[in-house]
Amino acid sequence: MTNHYPVVIVGGGQAGLSMSYCLKERDLDHIVFEKNQIANAWRSQRWDSFCLVTPNWQCQLPGYPYKGKEPEGFIKRDEIVAYIENYARSFNPPIQEGVEVLNLRRGDRGIFEVTTSIGDYTADQVVVAAGAYHHPKIPKIAERLPEHILQVHSSKYKNPESLPDGAVLVIGTGQSGCQIAEDLHLAGRKVHLCVGSAPRSPRRYRGKDAVEWLDLMGYYDLSIDQHPQKEKVRGKANHYLTGRDGGREIDLRRFALEGMQLHGRLKNISSSKLEFFSDLKQNLDGADAVSESIKKTIDNFIAKNNLDAPLEPPYQPVWQPAMDIPDLDLAEANITTVIWCTGFQSDFSWIEIPVFDGKGYPCHDRGVTDIKGLYFLGLPWLYTWGSGRFSGVARDATYLADYIMARRKVSHVSDWTVVNEFLLGS
Repeated sequence: MTNHYPVVIVGGGQAGLSMSYCLKERDLDHIVFEKNQIANAWRSQRWDSFCLVTPNWQCQLPGYPYKGKEPEGFIKRDEIVAYIENYARSFNPPIQEGVEVLNLRRGDRGIFEVTTSIGDYTADQVVVAAGAYHHPKIPKIAERLPEHILQVHSSKYKNPESLPDGAVLVIGTGQSGCQIAEDLHLAGRKVHLCVGSAPRSPRRYRGKDAVEWLDLMGYYDLSIDQHPQKEKVRGKANHYLTGRDGGREIDLRRFALEGMQLHGRLKNISSSKLEFFSDLKQNLDGADAVSESIKKTIDNFIAKNNLDAPLEPPYQPVWQPAMDIPDLDLAEANITTVIWCTGFQSDFSWIEIPVFDGKGYPCHDRGVTDIKGLYFLGLPWLYTWGSGRFSGVARDATYLADYIMARRKVSHVSDWTVVNEFLLGS
């Protein structure tokens, strides 16, 4: 079988490349299929001023930790692309770019059959490293907006200059929504922002970046099994803050002082009228409460360990909504663009193997499924907070590489507990 490989990796982003590095390190033959090109999502689905919200020292791809001059800085979009491209050059992975995997099924004797845009392949084991953000998610209510309004998903937004003149309505206050609203605001555009329930995080507190404090406290080593919210944490919105201009908090109240118009969540669209829920204050207060709880946790850690750290005054809200604005006339507000910062939906429909739950999410334990030889990598909270990020994918890829090698060694043994014993002893 000339098109047979011990391992096929689907996806050539940071997760797929990390998996390839670990398998190459173990001298295991494999192939990587990438639908587009290396670092495609970073290249094509981020706006021009995008930068990481985690410090550069957290860029820890296996065998390729960040070695730049600004470990405390936040690399920008084009630098992220270069980092991933240079990583690939550093070990020359066996990657096929521009090749889409159309179908994955399990054939006779447990061999995986992989149908691609360039032909059919088979594999003993398969790692799906295609992430979880496949299709932009825009709610059906978007169809009610007038045709002359430009509608853009966050993944297609590039810069303020690319939008028509007029005010911009940004819907959603996760990381993308808040950062895009800031990008427009700093460019002098009139912004209306629908504020959801996403939490926010401090940037720096008591002398360190909050990420550094959380790292010292072991938060990034916390597995999903140890997390208080367990599986539910996978569906939670990320805390919003920014790495822009050296990194800072995003306080929507300050934006409001400067002229940004804040609203509650979008409730309805009727003709040219927008209706909002009366939850603006509740959502602002909730985001602040999460930020303050993070600070309190840091305070407790500092006190418990008798650390020398400067004190900071408690947070004081700089603005309060006088009252919720129940509706808004699009024409009167001169809104010409709506940006949907409403996330993505997964699409694993090309995998014809019974390994998903009722919502179509892969069932796995640290990336290992119940189907022998099938794995997932790069999913949010696959194992820890960093699983879908540069900071934690190395640990996950290393674990799966060891698992793959162990299964390969006992491929003719019926008692698969040998694999677990091997991993527990490693």
